Amino acid sequence: QVQLVESGGGLVQAGGSLRLSCAASGSIFSITAMGWYRQAPGKERELVATITTGGSTNYASSVKDRFTISRDGAKNTVYLQMSSLKPEDTAVYYCSAGRINYGGSLSFPYWGQGTQVTVSS
Repeated sequence: QVQLVESGGGLVQAGGSLRLSCAASGSIFSITAMGWYRQAPGKERELVATITTGGSTNYASSVKDRFTISRDGAKNTVYLQMSSLKPEDTAVYYCSAGRINYGGSLSFPYWGQGTQVTVSS
């Protein structure tokens, strides 16, 4: 099993920045990819960004050029640096961990409890 603990959410004004952190523990040897998802009220959970242990990243088009995902392998931690935040970025942000499947797709069976990000206009 893998445990994920997020931190760093909060309230910020539009145009501001926040950095989310996600610390992984447990059977982390099995993890080859991590990601951030978000879910706004009344909406489905959506992908924000992913990163593999090899450093490959992927972003939702809505956050590209504003958000940056990174990882610190020594600390088993993944970060999401969010800049130029907009009210529509308001959501609960979830950290996820999983693996790269044969063929290159990603699977995320492990999830954190979520952290609230609220962007005021």
